[in-house]
Amino acid sequence: MPLRKCISCGDKKNKKDLIRVVKNKEEGVILDLTGKKNGRGAYICNDLECLNSIKKTKKLSKVLGCEIPEEIFEELTNIILKKS
Repeated sequence: MPLRKCISCGDKKNKKDLIRVVKNKEEGVILDLTGKKNGRGAYICNDLECLNSIKKTKKLSKVLGCEIPEEIFEELTNIILKKS
């Protein structure tokens, strides 16, 4: 299983254990739960601490090179809470 690094904490984990956010030309910024969508991707742990950290520091915006809609953070929060 391929390892990926969380953009918040830097921990390397299995790809399936992280949530992928993708920026592409067609759809803009979206969550990629399949891990197969085209575009620039960033991985985040299934952890509210990591999510709050990237929201506070705007790390996701820096990595993807664009402004992140609030709906993306709401969707991420819902996914993390469901998996907890």
